[in-house]
Amino acid sequence: MSKALVAYFSASGATRTLAKELAKAANADLFEIEPEQPYTAADLDWTSKNSRSTLEMNDPNSRPAIAHACPDLAAYDTVYMGFPIWWYVAPTIVNTFLESGDFAGKRVVPFATSGGSGMGKTVAALKPSAPTADFTAGEVLNGANAAKLAKFVEKYGK
Repeated sequence: MSKALVAYFSASGATRTLAKELAKAANADLFEIEPEQPYTAADLDWTSKNSRSTLEMNDPNSRPAIAHACPDLAAYDTVYMGFPIWWYVAPTIVNTFLESGDFAGKRVVPFATSGGSGMGKTVAALKPSAPTADFTAGEVLNGANAAKLAKFVEKYGK
């Protein structure tokens, strides 16, 4: 029997809410990717060229530290990877997480929340951080209800 993990980063709480519902739909374990240094409102001000999030997203080598190590992935076949879309891709803290675990042979299913953009080149930007993982296309799941999440799990999961 295959086992799944829902790992997610949430800056505002929207992705957290979605991740918890997806974990129920997929009967999966849940892991929050928390930054070692929490983001403040000023850090998340995307209109400021000097905000932490802007500086991180403008630096392709940025890898914000995470508060907790990646869980042991040996027991999981599928990892649902959740995050908000920042600058048309995943926040660089997601790369930090992917680089901290052994994703060899794991199916990684990205899901996102977004204020207006789609997945864009998100998967292409994440693949180098876990080159031995099997990434799916994933989807933006804004406002997904239980029925939509069940279809998402059926499409990409086990």
